[in-house]
Amino acid sequence: MKNDTSKNLVIQVGDVNIGDNIRKYRKEAGYKQIDLVAKLQVSGIDISVYSYNRIEKGTQNPTVSLLLSLCKILNCDMNALFEVQH
Repeated sequence: MKNDTSKNLVIQVGDVNIGDNIRKYRKEAGYKQIDLVAKLQVSGIDISVYSYNRIEKGTQNPTVSLLLSLCKILNCDMNALFEVQH
C-alpha cells in the first residue's frame, strides 16, 4: 500500500532520464544548481542542493510539485522534462 508521500513521486524508468532533461534546461537558462535550488526554495519547494543534485543524477525521484515549479522557473513545458533522449 502506498503512503501519502509516495503519491507525489515520479518514478524514472526506461529510456527517460528526467534528471538529464532537467540539467539540460537548467544549463540553457544559465543557472547553477545552487541558484536554481534557491529559486525553488523561494517558490515554496523544500529541497537541498544535495537532493537536487541527486535528482539530476537520476538517483532520487522528483516530486510533482518540484517538476511544476521547475517548469515555471525554467520556462519549459512538462512534456519537455519527460522527453526521450536518443
